[in-house]
Amino acid sequence: MAKFQDTELKNIIELKGIGQSYDGGQNWIIKDLEFLVEDKPDQGQFVVILGMSGSGKSTLLRYIAGLQEPTEGQVLIHGKPMNEAPRVSMVFQQYSSLPWMTVLENVGLALQYKGVSKEERDERAMEMIRLVGLEGHETKFAQYPTLSGGQLQRIAIARSLLANPEILVMDEPFGALDIKTRLQMQDLLISLWHKFQTTILFVTHDIAEAVYLGDDIYILKSQPSRFAKHIKVDLPFERDRNTKRTEQYTKLVHRVEDAMMEVAEMG
Repeated sequence: MAKFQDTELKNIIELKGIGQSYDGGQNWIIKDLEFLVEDKPDQGQFVVILGMSGSGKSTLLRYIAGLQEPTEGQVLIHGKPMNEAPRVSMVFQQYSSLPWMTVLENVGLALQYKGVSKEERDERAMEMIRLVGLEGHETKFAQYPTLSGGQLQRIAIARSLLANPEILVMDEPFGALDIKTRLQMQDLLISLWHKFQTTILFVTHDIAEAVYLGDDIYILKSQPSRFAKHIKVDLPFERDRNTKRTEQYTKLVHRVEDAMMEVAEMG
């Protein structure tokens, strides 16, 4: 894919000339990858990354979260390199809460590291706990089976948003949930996106989920990885489950399915 066109909008996330090799450059897992996410005023962005297994989706998220450095290239957050940029939180598929701490303590953890007083962080954490529907569970330990998988993911989302409400990076966060909980979490995420006007980067293997949640879908090809397709999701900004019953939604799902197959055949 050609280099992304930079507009007058503020850059939030930029990956420039990214390459990843684990054998000194003999083989490249990712090569010459360019990626740009700009700020949409009073909206934020919901960007979904699709690709076959092993195409580097999770690796890109780890770059943005500061958990891994590429072999070559630059990762910029708000135009600043990672060592100068604000920390970006990441929500994983695996439950990441600390089981020896309560829900309230887990959600307020980032504020604790920032030196915020206990009174203030508990107050702000409770506000987030209410928003994600966990009120009444704040004194429970954040562990399974005391809490369900969906509740544990709500903790992770609340903690991440409290730490940095501008950017939320999510790596298949609903992959391990049952279908009812997964649908509920999709709707919760949309409501939080609208409320905080967050820029969300979301990796999933579920095409229907990608179309429902995203306003931009990027598809990675592998060997080596780079972006091969970009699809704008032409759906209303306000969405609910009735959106999934529209002809427009169905056509978009089919379009993304076809694009995925085309990219897979590129090798």
